[in-house]
Amino acid sequence: MDQVRPDFSWGFPFSAVVGQDRLRLALVLCAVHPGIGGVLVRGEKGTAKSTVVRALTALLPAVQDENGTRPARLIELPVGATEDRVVGSLDLEKVLRDGERAFQPGLLSAAHQGVLYVDEVNLLHDHLVDVLLDAAAMGRVHVERDGISHSHAARFVMVGTMNPEEGELRPQLLDRFGLAVDVAASREVDVRMEVVRRRLDFERDPAQFVQRYAEQDAALAAAILEARDRLDSVVLDDVELRRIASLCASFDVDGMRADLVLARTATAHAAWRGVGAVEAEDVRVAAELTLPHRRRRDPFDEPGLDEQQLDDALRQADEDARSGAGEPPEPEPGSPPGAPPAADGTDTDPEGPDDPDGPGGGAPAPPERPAGPTAPQFTTKLLEVPGVGEGAPGRRSRSRSSRGRAVRSTAESGHGLHLVGTLFAAAGQQVARGRTAGRMILDSADLRGAIREGREGNLVVFVVDASGSMAARDRLSAVTGAVVSLLRDAYQRRDKVAVITVRGRAAELVLPPTSSVDIAVRRLQGMKTGGKSPLAEGFLRAREVVLRERLRDPQRRALVVALTDGRATGGKDALHRAKVAAGLLADSAVASVVVDCESGMVRLGLAAELSRRLRGGYVRLGELSAQQVAGVVRAAA
Repeated sequence: MDQVRPDFSWGFPFSAVVGQDRLRLALVLCAVHPGIGGVLVRGEKGTAKSTVVRALTALLPAVQDENGTRPARLIELPVGATEDRVVGSLDLEKVLRDGERAFQPGLLSAAHQGVLYVDEVNLLHDHLVDVLLDAAAMGRVHVERDGISHSHAARFVMVGTMNPEEGELRPQLLDRFGLAVDVAASREVDVRMEVVRRRLDFERDPAQFVQRYAEQDAALAAAILEARDRLDSVVLDDVELRRIASLCASFDVDGMRADLVLARTATAHAAWRGVGAVEAEDVRVAAELTLPHRRRRDPFDEPGLDEQQLDDALRQADEDARSGAGEPPEPEPGSPPGAPPAADGTDTDPEGPDDPDGPGGGAPAPPERPAGPTAPQFTTKLLEVPGVGEGAPGRRSRSRSSRGRAVRSTAESGHGLHLVGTLFAAAGQQVARGRTAGRMILDSADLRGAIREGREGNLVVFVVDASGSMAARDRLSAVTGAVVSLLRDAYQRRDKVAVITVRGRAAELVLPPTSSVDIAVRRLQGMKTGGKSPLAEGFLRAREVVLRERLRDPQRRALVVALTDGRATGGKDALHRAKVAAGLLADSAVASVVVDCESGMVRLGLAAELSRRLRGGYVRLGELSAQQVAGVVRAAA
């Protein structure tokens, strides 16, 4: 089945991104039914993500408001926006001019009945993403702050775009987006030629180019409006509802949001097709847009939806839907006529398709997924950089960043100005100061500082000893499990990570600093082991990475985590050179922790000596998830 209506061409700029039908369909379905909850667009740079989103606004129906009729708006949310700017806050101008408390609407109010576009949504602070997605799902914004209680409608099509190479959204936030689409540039030469030709034509004469597709765009806008009008009359019967519930259950998605979004999307798709009831094909299309990002519970799970798995789930859902309606299930292809299935749903023929030696030749094996690390994993305790930083928002170390949330005002100085608290303090003194009209009378006693609470993300540089002394099977498995556990912790705390492996004669930077932690895990899986242990080169390489990153992002503090048994080899005075290199790293004001991987009855304690030279924390590998790890780096500061 075509996933787009065949009687419409996609006008500019939709037509300039040939091959992105799934993205365009997702946007249209959200325009038909804003309750779906928006679209997350994932893709590499230069794939026209922003172009397609901006084109959607011109196709939305006109908006009726108190001032008459106006076109739908496209509201862009900058990455650095504050919560006040997003949801609204106290109208300071009215407070200063009239002495009255009034609400000043934010960007969510301006986006009502239009499109809210968040570019690089994965770089937006998590609490702001929560606010946006709550509003998109509820259709209203409720504000309780600064003595103001306000609620207003906010029904909009929310679209977020992101490049996965710059970091992922948490699974909890992924689930809040109704639909998700992966886009990539076409590799077909003809398609790429057409994209370039149309872009050049547009740059040459924009007005003429837009006029060329005006009729098609108008027809498409009319179709969206018709589908909106038809939406409430589309029937979702119990058979298809059971199909949807069975499908979500088979994919083991968390909660009920997937079921609701899938039902809304299937209904919108039926309305878009111009039919009066949801059918199986609507459910399948909805599943391809609704389920892929909800299967990703772990940062290291591969995104996407396997077609064979979807086919199997749909077949099972079809049987559930038929059985719920009292209909017999359809026989499997190749089954003899009239042969009933076994009571447990299995084939009763001992030499059936499940028997590789029988006439069926063996059932096809389920598709294999990339093998993840087999080492045991665990929840690690918090490793912090000592002191208070001012880096990018995250969840690891203490932060005094201006982007932290102001939780209350204080009369103490040195905390930055809390403007609202200052105005409220002054408002109660206006009568005593003789003010009857005009500007507020302020006094130095009115000044209030802002108490802010926040955490920052850090650069975590892993130095992994992959030498021969570490390559024993049990030890390597434990080290791999520890690194993966620490990487998962870094993902959850919004860190950047880098991975350095030490073996042979050199230290290799297998992953430069990145926010894409899942790439680090894939690189770790291909890690080579054996040979000497040039730890000095590992510490020097870590120092180089940290200092270089400091130039790019001076506010992001670094934490070096070294996993080693401390047995430096590879040349004359290897251990002495490792201690000198550790001292150089410590002199560069880099926080560190050594995870001692030494095992056996005889322990040399070399890793503990290196931790003293690093002036950092120390913990044994077996204690990495124990309670005493908490604060190990802080205590060493």
